[in-house]
Amino acid sequence: MTDGTGTAETRPAQGTPGEVFAAFFKLGLTSFGGPIAHLGYFRDELVIRRGWLSDHAYGDLVALCQFLPGPASSQVGFALGMMRAGWLGALAAFAAFTLPSALVLLVFAMSAASISGSLGTGALDGLKIVAVAIVAQAVWGMAKNLCPDRERAAIAVGAVVMLAFLPGVFGMAGAILLGAVAGLALGRGSGVPVGGHVAMPVSRGGAAAAITAFFALLVLLPLLAGQSQGLAVIDSFYRAGALVFGGGHVVLPLLQAGVVAPGWVTSDQFLAGYGAAQAVPGPLFTFAAYLGAVLEPQPNGVAGAVIALLSVFLPGFLILIGVLPFWDRFRAMPQARSLMQGANAAVVGILGAALYSPVFTSAIGDLRDFALALACFVLLMAWRTPPWMVVLIAAAGGMGLALIA
Repeated sequence: MTDGTGTAETRPAQGTPGEVFAAFFKLGLTSFGGPIAHLGYFRDELVIRRGWLSDHAYGDLVALCQFLPGPASSQVGFALGMMRAGWLGALAAFAAFTLPSALVLLVFAMSAASISGSLGTGALDGLKIVAVAIVAQAVWGMAKNLCPDRERAAIAVGAVVMLAFLPGVFGMAGAILLGAVAGLALGRGSGVPVGGHVAMPVSRGGAAAAITAFFALLVLLPLLAGQSQGLAVIDSFYRAGALVFGGGHVVLPLLQAGVVAPGWVTSDQFLAGYGAAQAVPGPLFTFAAYLGAVLEPQPNGVAGAVIALLSVFLPGFLILIGVLPFWDRFRAMPQARSLMQGANAAVVGILGAALYSPVFTSAIGDLRDFALALACFVLLMAWRTPPWMVVLIAAAGGMGLALIA
């Protein structure tokens, strides 16, 4: 519907949390293909079929969530649940969309250690190898969309150079910051502003509290992390969720720096879980449930999975709540669009660096491994094979290579 000025306006909350849970549980079971595909599923189910909001209002909401750090599709789902049934609707949407894949990955984490024999280890090797193809596809697609000119391509390369000399979370945060500054200097307000209006039941006071909590946790958690392993885990996953720009795959290097670098998770465990995460529907951020379950030392298992999952999603939801009342004014600023263009270009470089290390260096041991990775890449890019099917093919290929060896 439209308001008196003709701009797109959302409908008031008119559903129930149970209705929201049912709709998003269906989506959580069937939404394969990553965040961009999820947004298409949301549109088909909630805009076209159920008519919860107008196409214009949906597009406006998507623009907001793609602008912010965090898991864009889950943020859109959270906001749609809020629009439909208030705060309980937002929580219902998050839980229903997240639970199916999180539970599958938790079961995989609890059973992966018991996998043995050449076929079992071969299948796990195949999951590590397919991660090379999937991350390469993500880098390729993001580079075309986010680095379409020489200025932004240079920002992406600069991010790789920075990580070569300053690896880890601080290097990534610095690369994003410098990319944003470069975008502000070079972008000159380029980009087309989006019209319309997003209405949410969030007061300015509530938004201010959410923004304050977002930054307070980002600053305080590293200071408290040394007091217990539980706080260190929360800090690691919260920081990863807070610094993700440009799509779910970007969480890969941030999580790797947070859990592999300190020795909580091995590189083999990390890549096997990342490959398995491609075979399940729902948000890629549920990879955190797998990592939380396999962490050493404790907390791990079910408790570790819950802590990691909530910690990685929390910052994206806090920043979303925090900007809702101010979004219309902020996004109209050309400087804001230029800043984000630069930050997104730096993200492409960060993911490109992760494609080399740890993904390629940990998964590819010889030419046969590379051949399997290349075949998976061609299936994804040229044959448009669904990622979950490519994951199964890679696991079978890994078993075949193990038998040959």
